[in-house]
Amino acid sequence: MVTIQKIKAGVLEVAFRSVGPHDGWPCILGHGFPYDVHAYDQAADILAKNGARVIVPYLRGYGPTRFLSRDTPRSGEQAALGADLLALMDALRIERAVLGGYDWGGRAACIVSALWPDRVQALVTGNSYNIQNIAKSWEPAPAAEEATFWYQYFFHSERGRRALQRDRRDINRLLWKMWSPTWNFDEETFERSAVSFDNPDFVDVVIHSYRHRYGLVPGDPAVAHIETQLVAQPPISVPAISIDGDVDGVNAGTADHAGKFTGKHEHRVFRQAGHNLPQERPEDWAVAVLDARNMAQS
Repeated sequence: MVTIQKIKAGVLEVAFRSVGPHDGWPCILGHGFPYDVHAYDQAADILAKNGARVIVPYLRGYGPTRFLSRDTPRSGEQAALGADLLALMDALRIERAVLGGYDWGGRAACIVSALWPDRVQALVTGNSYNIQNIAKSWEPAPAAEEATFWYQYFFHSERGRRALQRDRRDINRLLWKMWSPTWNFDEETFERSAVSFDNPDFVDVVIHSYRHRYGLVPGDPAVAHIETQLVAQPPISVPAISIDGDVDGVNAGTADHAGKFTGKHEHRVFRQAGHNLPQERPEDWAVAVLDARNMAQS
């Protein structure tokens, strides 16, 4: 049975979907931008049938998740996402879990895995080592790669902020199509997730995220101690499976990240899959989570 629950965790009241037995092995899965918890609908069911208690939170700025105070900065920086995930684990009294995610959710999972490895049994990460190297954010990439980042540069401007505020569905629907060219989603599927973008903090969190990663705006002082640790690009020592889609329209491939994983590690490529890996290939994603857990137990 799938239920929507809420819990106060850190600076948020986090809304999350819970699937599977309450006493199952804990598995927390994080969605990316611009998606939401529905990315895991099918994969979570598969994992629940294999004994998992699957927790899928709405990230800050998405769906029913809300900030507890109007005074908390609407930060979308990576340190805040990592802090949110750790706070959720603490609030749910989950001492140790299998973590999975892609894009923003994968970044949070990678951060917790790198900085608090004792809290992580195993990791599944779309786009591999997902911790931003902000110190090198102004180093140019090849032109074809830079072209895929148009939306990030757009969000650096007030014109981009106004566009996102005015019609976030228009921008996000286009990103879905560009990033997952072989995924023939219908309007009902898109709209099921798009309601999450109506969160009153969505625009502020997104704009801050894409400005902070280039050092254009300051971060939240409350998570500065985490951001400082991430400057060192800490390795990930927990058992991990990293995944790319071979037709990902925003990520050129991350097999070269292997050196950042110092424990047991395997890299997989999902054929004819784009950026939204768990929703495009739910069975393959679920298998990766189960395999990562088995890797940790072997």
